[in-house]
Amino acid sequence: MRALHTADWHIGQTLNGWSREREHEVFFSLLAEVLEDEEIDLLLVAGDIFDNTNPSGESQRLLYRSLAEFKRRRPGLITVISGGNHDPALRLEAPADLFQSLDIHAIGTVRRQDGALDARQHLVAIPGPDGGPALYVLAIPFLRAADLTGVSFSDKEMGFSIETAARDFHEKIVASVEDIVGDLPLIATGHLHCAGGIESEGAERRILIGGSHAVPPEIFPARLDYVALGHLHGPQNLDGGRVRYSGSCFPLSAAEIRYDHGVTILEIDGRKVAPRHRGIPWPAQVLRLPKTGVTDVDGLEKALLAIEDVPDPGLRPLIYVELAAGDEAPAVTLGKAEALLRAVPVRPAGVRIHRSLADHPEASEGLTPPRSLRETQPEDLFVEAFKTKHGIPPSDRHLAGFREIAGGV
Repeated sequence: MRALHTADWHIGQTLNGWSREREHEVFFSLLAEVLEDEEIDLLLVAGDIFDNTNPSGESQRLLYRSLAEFKRRRPGLITVISGGNHDPALRLEAPADLFQSLDIHAIGTVRRQDGALDARQHLVAIPGPDGGPALYVLAIPFLRAADLTGVSFSDKEMGFSIETAARDFHEKIVASVEDIVGDLPLIATGHLHCAGGIESEGAERRILIGGSHAVPPEIFPARLDYVALGHLHGPQNLDGGRVRYSGSCFPLSAAEIRYDHGVTILEIDGRKVAPRHRGIPWPAQVLRLPKTGVTDVDGLEKALLAIEDVPDPGLRPLIYVELAAGDEAPAVTLGKAEALLRAVPVRPAGVRIHRSLADHPEASEGLTPPRSLRETQPEDLFVEAFKTKHGIPPSDRHLAGFREIAGGV
């Protein structure tokens, strides 16, 4: 049997105001070809199907249209979807009656009966050629604080740590289904940050179960033959490949340009599950100008002239620009860069102006040695971080914006 593990589609994402809908359409078309070419029997989607908890009608239609096309390409395909921290958990489960006709199983929430974990509602039997179960999938969605019993977030309160509570949850849910699974392969899904996994900057918030940052892969019992994870956007193995992130569908931030995006193909032979990466081309270019370091306005103009025109506006290159301000005011440099970007068929994803603290000693005034949080205020930290990032102090406009945000928290 052969399965495909994917995650972190983030349907509905925008980047600097630019819709990614056309890119998602192309990605799903390419994914349908992979499902057919690889003769996939089981599709695993490990969370963050949508980019936010209130997806638009267009985003939902794109999902349903794509799932129907997958089934058309592979009539025997079974799909198991588990929710992520970005997903509307109950909305994922709402089309259950319609999904049933397409052999789609969606688990957005932890199922309970009379207050107790109902593990069997998370268990999906995958039939083999003879019609009987060939393997089982334990679909575990993103775990919220309420899903973990006995957990404490205060040193003054008695209770389990996040790691202990998460380990206990997974041990219980696996133990509850072992009598059903027997000696057949058991694959689990999950959506969290495992310690040792490399995260990308800018696309994912540092949140997971109960607000804790990371848990070790050892929380997954050895009885699980493979754990299909979502949440971290770079494809990577943990625990010798038994635990794996498939990665996101295409770059969702500048930090992801270096990733080899694609999906994970699982060759399942008895209880042996062998993962391999299969790359999928990006629907649109995502470029950093320059590739490393910073450039000036003249260098940016030359780089933009080398970019080929793409007729489809939704597939034009997304461009991140890193500029050195030189002797000009940052606002002047920014204005020139924006004018150049408007004149070519690209989608500007962001422009950053870099000024050196060494060239502007006035920017270093007021920087202080590290202090404890008790000895400072949030605005002080903002001012210091702004100076470090941009080389100049924040303006009154920046300070006003920070105070407005801080006052609403």
